[in-house]
Amino acid sequence: MSALENRAHSVISRIRSREPGQTARFTHPLSHTRTSEDVIVDFDGPDDPYRPMNWSFRKKAITTVLYGLTTMGLGPLVWAPLSEVYGRKPAVLAPYFIAAIFSFGTATAKDLQTVMLTRFFCGFFGSAPVTNTGGVLSDIWTAEQRGAAIVGYAMAVVGGPVLGPIVGGAICQSYLGWRWTEYITGIMMMFFLAMDLIFLDESYPAVLLVYKAQRLRFETGNWALHARHEEWDVTFKELGNKYLIRPFALLTTPICFLVAIYASFVYGILYLSLASFPIEFQEVRGWNQVVGALPFLAYLVGILFGACINLFNQKFYIARFKANNNFPVPEARLPPMMLGSIVFAAGLFIFAWTSDPHIHWIAPIIGAVCMGFGFFTIFQAALNYLIDTFQKVSASAVAANTFLRSLFAGCFPLFANIMFHRLGVDWAASVLGFVAVALIPIPYLFYIFGKRIRAKGKWSRASVYGY
Repeated sequence: MSALENRAHSVISRIRSREPGQTARFTHPLSHTRTSEDVIVDFDGPDDPYRPMNWSFRKKAITTVLYGLTTMGLGPLVWAPLSEVYGRKPAVLAPYFIAAIFSFGTATAKDLQTVMLTRFFCGFFGSAPVTNTGGVLSDIWTAEQRGAAIVGYAMAVVGGPVLGPIVGGAICQSYLGWRWTEYITGIMMMFFLAMDLIFLDESYPAVLLVYKAQRLRFETGNWALHARHEEWDVTFKELGNKYLIRPFALLTTPICFLVAIYASFVYGILYLSLASFPIEFQEVRGWNQVVGALPFLAYLVGILFGACINLFNQKFYIARFKANNNFPVPEARLPPMMLGSIVFAAGLFIFAWTSDPHIHWIAPIIGAVCMGFGFFTIFQAALNYLIDTFQKVSASAVAANTFLRSLFAGCFPLFANIMFHRLGVDWAASVLGFVAVALIPIPYLFYIFGKRIRAKGKWSRASVYGY
């Protein structure tokens, strides 16, 4: 038995090499022969229950919800490649645990430096679920179902920033104080981590086949059996090109740049609202901290309406998808974004010119609802459009979008206080409204000319010709 174990360990640990210009090979201590198809471990046909897309609906729904609940710029560039090497589960749960520890570190901080350091690392490690959940959804849901699944995930992502100020304000005003916002966050993260460890299974097909190959090697004694993923001699150069160099190269293309800029702008406005709403409702209107945070619910109402529109558009997308021989049609993702672009700009102007305390509070609340609606339809459609357009490099496209939107989300709140205090709520929000108006043509441009532009792109032509 010891000889068998030594042989198995030798197979697992042996370095695989790939000669330039030749087919990849898998060397092992017995044959040292080139890989042949009869020793490649794969799924047993399209209906194999081991394939994540064939999991039961209940299991897929639980996986989607838990990854969403487990859920801003540097972290995604690290955790995304790790998930493609070691699998989704370890690349999410390990950094998530570390993020929870840093949350407790913030709660016990004695000075500002400690708070800033712990928040930085909490964001760095906590970005793992945000980055990799999209990959999980692509593992377990078909192209037709994925749009609806991503809506639920996106609701979890944006629900935190919207509901956080309400809960946080109530905690800070109570006898618990601000430290308990971090204690409660850490406790919730540990709870969800426990749920993840109990209920979540690995979903990345390539890694699942590695597990299957390991089991078959021990069961059959055929040490040549292996998965394709085990032939991949992953290098930092390859990962760096995919997740560090290529995302920035994609940002030089008109589609990725304009769509990512628009999605990042509305995402930045969401985080800017964390500073502008307290100015309008607490400083200008004199509401207390708890009541002054309630207008964020208006944003959430708008997001819910936006989610409904995205789900409704899914029927239109599926019809276009089937009419195109079951091949993605990126432009069919854009109608919600086209509507949302107008509503979002209108919401900013409504919020701006009804900010006077003599005007009833319901008016700026209506503006906030419109902003929430526009935000979600733009943000969601942009993500789907990028994935469908850059199919073969979708991970890089998502990484580019995630990096840019995280940059905007981090920078916008920094100038919000100065901008809204010096210009006033009316003109500050109006300036942002004018920018939103300037961005309105983007979805219309790509809806009309998108296919023509995609056909000319190095990375996007595959979405037109299939190669």
